Amino acid sequence: MIALQRLRVLREFAGRGTVAAAAEALAYTPSAVSQQLAQLEREAAVQLFRHVGRRLELTDAGRALVGHAETILDQVERAEADLAAHGGAVRGTVRIAAFQLAATSLALPAMALLTKQHPALEAQFLEAEAETSLRLLQAGRIDVAIAEEYEHAPRPRHRQLERTYLGSDEMLLVLPHRHAAADDSQSVALKSLRNAAWATAAEGTAYADMFLRLCRGVGGFEPSIQHRANDFQLLLDLAAQGHAATLLPALGGPGTDPRVHVRQIAEGSFPRRIFVTVRAADRQRPAIDVTLRALVGADEHREVAFDSTP
Repeated sequence: MIALQRLRVLREFAGRGTVAAAAEALAYTPSAVSQQLAQLEREAAVQLFRHVGRRLELTDAGRALVGHAETILDQVERAEADLAAHGGAVRGTVRIAAFQLAATSLALPAMALLTKQHPALEAQFLEAEAETSLRLLQAGRIDVAIAEEYEHAPRPRHRQLERTYLGSDEMLLVLPHRHAAADDSQSVALKSLRNAAWATAAEGTAYADMFLRLCRGVGGFEPSIQHRANDFQLLLDLAAQGHAATLLPALGGPGTDPRVHVRQIAEGSFPRRIFVTVRAADRQRPAIDVTLRALVGADEHREVAFDSTP
């Protein structure tokens, strides 16, 4: 009999393309993944893989089994969710992953509400960027992922995942308190900051790419990037200490910091999209349903402050 766990490993290997990538997504060692695939082939009693150089590839039989694995695993999850829904009780464990700002602004408030309203439900948290959390969700290692995407860089869509979009998260200009552009207006033209020193995220991130696109496409200039950090608070501190201007998302509430001026971009609105995603087969579980409701509620109560002049 073919074990379900080995079908999950097969599905991940097929989706990632290599044993190493599948191991990373599943939080296994490459050796463990190889052993699972070898055992699966013995259980199937047919050749599922072939070696092409040092690379492992699926045979026609292997690809056929991947299709069956998708259907089987999806049906198992739907059956479990259906039984849980019939039971009606909100209990068990729900594993939530979110990037840093979504953790403090959305996940933790939602978890506090869940603890109060559903004491039989244990909420577990993992800090993870979308690139990691969406892989873990597909692999069944977590139950809920909070992720973000930019207009020019949407996240890939997967048939087995279902999204719920939250409110928009506006990108805001954050300026040192004594910056010449920080007057009494509610907005500042990005193009007026062409000579400013800037702080942004590390190269190769979607955030840094978004920043460059805004400066080039909207501001019409190549920014002088003096500082790079992936941590929201570090970027905020760099602006507060007068080292640079920066762009930060409203989700982090930069306007509550009295050390900086926060302004909207005069040339237009430039939001990123925040979404919560779960496995579609898991959607009817009472624990998943109340968690989604709590996250939507936390987002609706989120307040955005654009300025913080003392």
